Amino acid sequence: MKYFTADTHFSHEKILRLANRPFKNLSDMEEVIVKNWNSKVTNSDDIYIIGDFMYRGNGHEANRILKRLKGRKCLITGNHEQYLKDSTFDHSQFEWVKDYHSFKENRQKYVLFHYPILDWDGHYSGAIHLYGHVHGNDEKRFKSILGPNAINVGVDVNDFTPVSQVEILKKVNYDQEKSQIDH
Repeated sequence: MKYFTADTHFSHEKILRLANRPFKNLSDMEEVIVKNWNSKVTNSDDIYIIGDFMYRGNGHEANRILKRLKGRKCLITGNHEQYLKDSTFDHSQFEWVKDYHSFKENRQKYVLFHYPILDWDGHYSGAIHLYGHVHGNDEKRFKSILGPNAINVGVDVNDFTPVSQVEILKKVNYDQEKSQIDH
């Protein structure tokens, strides 16, 4: 199974206030995200982290958290991946690290990029764009601009839990049906 997530912002105490996260403190947030992640993802699953895994944390802190998380982890870099430059960071924690990634499975194309893209590769032929970065800010506006095939996989809009590929496909189909009814 494939899973997707973004904007976990481990080691970022201010995110509690900035994104209005419902946690007592940073430790509480970390524990909930790790628990939710490991309750869905198994070690034989692929999980794509679409940016901002950690904010201002160092390599040692990133290693500590990544070792607790299940799955084969792939990273699409966001704007807060400074820990990657720390000499103590174990790069083998990730299967790979890229700025952008696309793949096709069962005739469905997926485009993964940390930032929401207005017109992505395959946009007009049904490709699904998975992004993060915007947390829960202006979710309705982003949806109305980007359309039903753009899905925010950030933790702030997904109960602090990774989203499965099956859930993505259901959401896209539901949103497409809903937009046809609305027009």
